Amino acid sequence: MKYKDNLNLQKLPEHIAIIMDGNGRWAKQKGFLRASGHKEGTKAVRDVVEGCAEIGVKNLTLYAFSTENWNRPKLEVDTLMKLLVSSLKKEIKTLKDNNIKLNCIGNISSLPKKARHELLDVIEKTSSNNRMTLTLALSYGSREEITNSFRQIATKVKSGELSEDAIDESVINEHLYTQNLPDVDLLIRTSGEQRISNFLLWQIAYAELYFTKILWPDYRREDLFEAIYNYQNRERRFGKTSEQLS
Repeated sequence: MKYKDNLNLQKLPEHIAIIMDGNGRWAKQKGFLRASGHKEGTKAVRDVVEGCAEIGVKNLTLYAFSTENWNRPKLEVDTLMKLLVSSLKKEIKTLKDNNIKLNCIGNISSLPKKARHELLDVIEKTSSNNRMTLTLALSYGSREEITNSFRQIATKVKSGELSEDAIDESVINEHLYTQNLPDVDLLIRTSGEQRISNFLLWQIAYAELYFTKILWPDYRREDLFEAIYNYQNRERRFGKTSEQLS
């Protein structure tokens, strides 16, 4: 079945988020070093990003490096940071050719200087693109994000800039890293694991969750189209009944 041919392009998820899992297991299965899995994973990133742009998805967020990933072996972290720099340099042409804007969420200040410089450079060079927004979650942790937002709000209340009674969901949204992005409609996780791993906890409140056993380096746009097809065949009720929706 060609899933792309069966998609309703008028009812695409506005925001897709992906937990790209399985690079290390892919490498281990093949007898390679973990770094080989991460490198191979960049091919999946390119194909999925181009696939989203091809069908008209407006927002794609990729979980590239979590706050907890800093606890991995130093060699693996160093390799990931070098791969980030080289990938950004290579993919800027793909982003420009496809009119894709690069965005980033997370504690960017914790990234190595070279990686941070390259990241900000590509963000600046693609800032006027408007076909799709590709967001990389780097040194990102949702609990840290939410904690920081509450701290900012508390400071504003204390200074009198914000009334306590004025705090609602929209105010919290305005203080999150994702303030310029819509809520997630579809969350995909590869590799067979079925957990969220501290990713966009606030933003996925009503997202459809889709888990696949495919390891990230083997994931391609047709697999993405299958996930979207599955999403389009679900009933999203947002707390209402089926009868209310119809």
